[in-house]
Amino acid sequence: MLLTTIFDTTLPLTNPVLKFLIILLIILLAPIFLNRIKIPHILGLIIAGAVIGPNGLNLLLRDSGIILSGTAGLLYIMFLAGLEIDLTEFKRNSAKSLVFGTFTFIIPMAIGIFSSLYLLNFSLITSVLLASMYASHTLIAYPILSKFGVTKNKAVNITVGGTMITDILALLVLAVIVKMTEGELTFVFWIQLVVSILIFGAVVLFLFPIIGKWFFKRYEDKVLQYIFVLSMVFLAAFLSELAGIEPIIGAFLAGLALNRLIPAYSPLMNRVVFVGNAIFIPFFLIGVGMLVDFHIFFNDLETLKVAAVMTVVATFSKFSAAWLTQKTFRFSADERRLIFGLSNAQAAATLAAVIIGYNVILGHNNAGEPIRLLNDNILNGTIVMILITCTIASISAQRGSRNISLAKSPVITFSEKSLVEKILVPVSNPETVEDLVLLGTWIKSKEKISELYALKVILEANENQDLTSGKILEKAAEIAASTDNSINRITRHDFNAMNGIVSVIRENNISDLILGLHIKQEISDTFLGKLTGGILSKNNITTFIYKPKNKIATIKRQVIVVPENAENVIGFPYWLKKIANLSQNSGLKTQFYGTADTLEAVKRRLAGVNLNIEYHVFTSWEDFGILEKEIKITDNLIFVLSREHKPSYHIFMAKIPEIINHYFSANNFMLIYPIQLGVYDQETIDLRNPSLSVQIGKLDELKQKMKHIFPASQTK
Repeated sequence: MLLTTIFDTTLPLTNPVLKFLIILLIILLAPIFLNRIKIPHILGLIIAGAVIGPNGLNLLLRDSGIILSGTAGLLYIMFLAGLEIDLTEFKRNSAKSLVFGTFTFIIPMAIGIFSSLYLLNFSLITSVLLASMYASHTLIAYPILSKFGVTKNKAVNITVGGTMITDILALLVLAVIVKMTEGELTFVFWIQLVVSILIFGAVVLFLFPIIGKWFFKRYEDKVLQYIFVLSMVFLAAFLSELAGIEPIIGAFLAGLALNRLIPAYSPLMNRVVFVGNAIFIPFFLIGVGMLVDFHIFFNDLETLKVAAVMTVVATFSKFSAAWLTQKTFRFSADERRLIFGLSNAQAAATLAAVIIGYNVILGHNNAGEPIRLLNDNILNGTIVMILITCTIASISAQRGSRNISLAKSPVITFSEKSLVEKILVPVSNPETVEDLVLLGTWIKSKEKISELYALKVILEANENQDLTSGKILEKAAEIAASTDNSINRITRHDFNAMNGIVSVIRENNISDLILGLHIKQEISDTFLGKLTGGILSKNNITTFIYKPKNKIATIKRQVIVVPENAENVIGFPYWLKKIANLSQNSGLKTQFYGTADTLEAVKRRLAGVNLNIEYHVFTSWEDFGILEKEIKITDNLIFVLSREHKPSYHIFMAKIPEIINHYFSANNFMLIYPIQLGVYDQETIDLRNPSLSVQIGKLDELKQKMKHIFPASQTK
């Protein structure tokens, strides 16, 4: 009897293990097979859901488990849209989002009402509700854009912002029509709706970031952080329902609220995206497919007529809105494809509207059958429309995303492209290893081959460190892996930590060095003295000294103090590119302080870069008290320094430790030493060669040999 229960194959299947296995196999195999025939796997999941669903092979029912997981997936899509959006561009393009939102709402409403009245002969109230369904859309194609790395595109930002506008308006139309049918559309209703929406928006957008910052600052457990994020998404969705609008709006606003607290290339972001794309979103897409009924294509001509009109109107009106937006803002054809791909798919709000409208009973006919606001033909036609619009949207989004991704140029184009990027992170303190490795992943370039190295120097006087070196390097590798990066682990035995670092730099042609300062330790003159005498005097690489006093999730700005003539140093574009990478990957606002000429050079280098940047003239290195008034504890303070006797050197740089300890001891801070041709200023060194430090080392060896042949006065 037990075996009979286990191997029960009656349809639909009831064994929970077998049901879950089938869904996992679909999620696994759909991308593998469909990629071969160039069909977006999102579309494949919807088709698979239709095949296995109650209207197909009847393998699985669209039961409460599917609905629950699907609801989570839908909320996840909207949450990711808010979380991954570039807030700088979002604010900058808010007016353009309003224009697109207006286009993509009014055009479908106008065409929808006309077609429903004169082609389908529906009543005015049914026509308005049906038109609002065309006006809304779901960002089903968003994971495709995320896969191709084009979610930061301006057209995408505008579309996501417009989505929020048109969905809110469409859902408000739904709420108003339902109240009209119930006879409760009063002045009190309008007051309650407006007040509840305003309170809900204020709570999510202003209170959620405060709660999030408090939580992330006190709890570092990765599992707890992920559960907290998921809880905030569903809390926002629930509050949205209480306010009288659909939960997808709450999920989107939750993404906006937590956007600054979850950097793009952080382990937490990686977990959020991974779980959503692996489990929740596929469940939603399969659940949508289960609604499709193939039989209506053969059994009911009226349903086919309604489905055809609905599909054509929805597709044509959304394309018209995308085309008008493209022409208005002079976007490319591929950017229009992104806009159309994101806005054509009908799913979430459309399903909500049709189900609510279907359940509204206006009366009964002579046979006692209920007269519904939206009849059976509209319900079935909606399912067909969802399938076809999702298909068209997925294909359009994939084509546009692929073309833009292939044509996308680097963030900043420097003439020194051939410099190989190898970033070294010496690790010794378990408390700072995570911050240092994450900094390495944030400053690394994405448009060229870049390597990360973690180094543990074991002093010959303390060989017992061998026992702990493996653990700390393993931790560094785990942190890098959590951001989808790999790191090369190096163990070095040496009599001196500084000498071990220098040797590894030369042997591996390292281009950038990240050094950490203990969280509880103050920076000192002797520390910089040893650094200058050790690493900086023997290697010509960009060096970052970082003290992570506060977690990056609590940081709001980067404040960068640049010395006069910094633009005349050969390493100027290299460190500036790293700062641009850091700003983009963390989403932090960036402020530069320096002389007018230096700031102008920075502007030229960063022209066209998608960053939220401000420039402030600052020349008072003698009086940092002026700068202190502008700095907040939530700022990451960065000083660009110089080796002595170089063009950008300032005598007050020697007082940086005293200044930091006196004015900015509670802040995160970073010191940057740019490439400056080493100590010899040999203009004959080939700057296109990635191993500058090796060449300088050879010059050093040559001078040592020359001392044995010529008097000291002749070897200068």
